[in-house]
Parts: sequence; structure tokens; C-alpha cells
Amino acid sequence: KVLIDVPRSDLAEELEQSQTKIQVLQDTLQQVLDRREEERQSRQLLELYLEALKNEDSILSKVAESETVPRKEMDVVDTGTSSTGILAKTALSDQILSALKEKPAPELCLDSQDLELVFKEDTEALALALSWDKQKAEALQQACDQELSKRLQQVQTLHSLRSTSKGKKTLP
Repeated sequence: KVLIDVPRSDLAEELEQSQTKIQVLQDTLQQVLDRREEERQSRQLLELYLEALKNEDSILSKVAESETVPRKEMDVVDTGTSSTGILAKTALSDQILSALKEKPAPELCLDSQDLELVFKEDTEALALALSWDKQKAEALQQACDQELSKRLQQVQTLHSLRSTSKGKKTLP
């Protein structure tokens, strides 16, 4: 850095070289400094990326754990509801039903487990519980299914990115 800041004429005189050669020397030194700064910034960015991956791993593992346990319960609830018929109360909680009624796009407000419950619910029972017609209930179930598919695709993409980045970690 000091050699770059020294006036060319003084450095040329001290090193007994032409000012053209000194200019080339100073330009080369500046390029080396710039490259070192870029490498430092790249390292910082990589460290942030790796930290984000670690956080993502822990979040995804928590999501995977939380999704596996309720599904077993959900299957029991779903079979119980469908076996008792349409006139039975839905398997959906009052909180889910109120969100479905009050929100303009409830599929964006519900978690994945609730979306799956709504999607698997009998259409006629859902329409009765919400005091809606069957077409509106079907449209809601389709929106829930699309949101579930979108979320699944996002998780698969994250897993793919994670596996790709893990593969690159092992390279020299």
C-alpha cells in the first residue's frame, strides 16, 4: 500500500527505474490489493452462506420432525370422520374454520398440517361447516392443495441446494 501511495517520480528515482516501469509496478500492486480484498469479501460471503445453510438444516429438521408426528394422528382423525358420514362434525378445529371464513386467502395463513387437513376433509362436510356452497369449498381445497405443492417444491429445492453445496464442500 505504501509503494502505491509514493509519488512515481520519487519511487523511480529511488529504484533507478523509469516512471513507466514504476507505473506498471504500482498498477500490479494495486491489482494484488484489489484481488486480496475481493477474496476477503468472498470468504465472508461464503461464511455467511454456510451459516445460513446450517440454520436452514436445523429449521428443516425441526419441520420434518413436527410434520411426521401429527400425520399419524391426522390419519386416525380423517378415517374417523369419513366413516361417520357427511353430517358429522369436521376434523378441523374452530381456529382453522374461523381462519377459513375470515381470511381472503386462508391457504397462505395456515401451516402445512392444517392445509393438509383442509384438503383431505370431505368437501360436503367442509361446505356445511363453513356454510358455503360445494363449489366454493372445492375451490378452497384446490387452493390448499396448490399451496401444499408449492411448499413441498420449495423444501425439495432447499434440499437439492443443500446437497449440492455439501458436495462442493468435499472438493479440494
